[in-house]
Amino acid sequence: MIIISQFFCTSLWFTGNAVIDDLASQFDVGFNILGYLLSFVQFGFIVGTLTFALLTLADRFSPSRIFMICSFLGGLSNLSLLIPDITVFNLLTARFGTGFFLAGIYPIGMKIASDYYKDGLGKALGYLVGALVLGTAFPHLINQFPWSSDYKAVIISTSILAFIGGSIMWFLVPDGPYRKLVSKLQLGIVIQLFSIPSFKKAAFGYFGHMWELYAFWGFLPVILKTYSRLQSVQLQIPVWSFVIIGIGTISCILGGLISLKTGSRKVAYNSLLISGLFCLASPLLFLLPPELFLIALSIWSMLVISDSPQFSRMVAAAVPAELRGTALTIINCIGFFITIISIQLLSFLTGKLDNTMLYVFLSIGPIIGIYTLRK
Repeated sequence: MIIISQFFCTSLWFTGNAVIDDLASQFDVGFNILGYLLSFVQFGFIVGTLTFALLTLADRFSPSRIFMICSFLGGLSNLSLLIPDITVFNLLTARFGTGFFLAGIYPIGMKIASDYYKDGLGKALGYLVGALVLGTAFPHLINQFPWSSDYKAVIISTSILAFIGGSIMWFLVPDGPYRKLVSKLQLGIVIQLFSIPSFKKAAFGYFGHMWELYAFWGFLPVILKTYSRLQSVQLQIPVWSFVIIGIGTISCILGGLISLKTGSRKVAYNSLLISGLFCLASPLLFLLPPELFLIALSIWSMLVISDSPQFSRMVAAAVPAELRGTALTIINCIGFFITIISIQLLSFLTGKLDNTMLYVFLSIGPIIGIYTLRK
């Protein structure tokens, strides 16, 4: 039920990308509104996670209720895009609001899962993040649907899914048996968390992973277009983007199963190490024949995400049970802020460097993460 709820509700985030061009085309302004529409969701999520973490909301109140409230408010924010004669300010505010309320969905869903598992949390989070990966890939596939030409239908359907997902969480997923309640507000909680050595190591490993992850996902169509141009081959960019990102679902599940035997740290470390090597070797991938190129990208995509649920499990295990929600929320806040930096770096370098060399810079994150996890 948690997986279904998460998938339905995070569609507000990811499916919005499928209609972003239609929203931007309504306005004739003197700046790149497309970039702002994408960034405001991220900024909303960052502000939301920071607010939730500082106020320790997930650990002071019922996480299932918070999830439901945020899913409904996020769905309404999404529907507000359909207001007649909407202004640019209202448009950006709506996207910011959607991002803000997603802070009560994505990390809170992981908190709810952690309240149900004393052992085997790495496996559970592997399934959970796997569902979210499929949600990330879905917008690329949705572009192939005939009805996706009507962006209003997409917005309405995703809002309805969010309402259903929030209702499922509230009515069918009560607070878990391992949940511990924090009775009072603790404004200094972030400093307290980073004073825990095991939390700090897991957090910095996660930050290194996030530097690579969203930049890789965001620039995957660029990678495919660059290869098509260099090798003079025709690739179905949306379909292959969906397949290559979506295959990460399998690695999340496999990583969760492997973690039961080897532990989460080993899965996270090896995933980060090999994906970092792919970053360094990325210029060579463009010399491969099409079949090997697509296979190599798929393997890279599997490794770029398989460590994510294991880092979340390590964070949850490193802190007292009553602070798990806040710990997961704060690393999401910082992690998503880092994604903006890496994405903007690659955007800045596009056109200044050969596109085949861009992805070497993604290795910065894995190198830092591996160094942090070396012991």
